[in-house]
Amino acid sequence: MRPYIICHMGTSIDGRLHPSRFTRPAAGIPIDVLRSHYEKVHDSFDADGWIVGRKTMSEMAKGTERSMADAPKLPREAHVAKRDGRKLAVAIDPSGHAHYGKDNVGGDHVVAVLGEQVSDAYLAELREDGVSYVFAGATGDDLSRAMEQLASGFGARKLLLEGGGRINGAFLKHKLIDEFSTLIFPAVDGVAGTQSIVDYTGPEGDRPGAGQSLRLTHCETLEGGMVWLRHVVERSPG
Repeated sequence: MRPYIICHMGTSIDGRLHPSRFTRPAAGIPIDVLRSHYEKVHDSFDADGWIVGRKTMSEMAKGTERSMADAPKLPREAHVAKRDGRKLAVAIDPSGHAHYGKDNVGGDHVVAVLGEQVSDAYLAELREDGVSYVFAGATGDDLSRAMEQLASGFGARKLLLEGGGRINGAFLKHKLIDEFSTLIFPAVDGVAGTQSIVDYTGPEGDRPGAGQSLRLTHCETLEGGMVWLRHVVERSPG
C-alpha cells in the first residue's frame, strides 16, 4: 500500500508555475489575499506531509554540505529518525544534493528519497542532522517503492505533492497521483517554454498521462477571483 497522493499546485491561467512571473492583480485585489489561498487549502487537506523536488527543498532548507571524514559503511535501507509525531517534509533527491543542518523544514520532519548510489558520507550527514531517508532503487527513480516505504515506515496515508513541475511529471508517469488540487490565479505568464505545473521530461512522443482520466469533483471561486479545481484521477475507459 502507498499513501493517497494529491498534487496541490498554484498556476497562472496558462498553466505556468512561478508566481514571480505572473501579471499583477487587477485594481482592488490584494496580492496577499491571492497568495494566502494556497496554504489555507494545503492545511484543509490535513495530510500527513508534503513532497517536493531537490531544488525546491534546497531553497527551503538552506543547509550547507559538511565534510564527514571516515564515514562508516551504511546499508542501503530505510532509516527512520526521531519524528516526534510531526508531519513529513519529503524531498525527492536521487543523487543526494540537498543539505539540511537540522531534522526539519518549517517544523516538519525531513525524509529524503534517495538512490542507492549516494555516498556513505552523505548518509552519515543525514543521520547526524536527524533526517530520515528511504531508497527508491539503484538510481532513485522507483517512486512507487519509495511511497510504499513512506506508508509502511512512517504511517503516511495522505501526502501533498507540491512540485516542481518535473517531479509532478514523474509522479504522473508512474501513475502515483490520485487527485489534482489546482489553484488558478487570475494572472498570465505568457512566455513559451517557462516551467508548467506538470513538466514531464522523457522521450519524444511519450505520454505520461496515458491510461489516466480526470473527473472534476469541485469548482469554487475564492476571494480575489482565484479558482480552485479538484479532479480525481481515474483509469481511462476502454
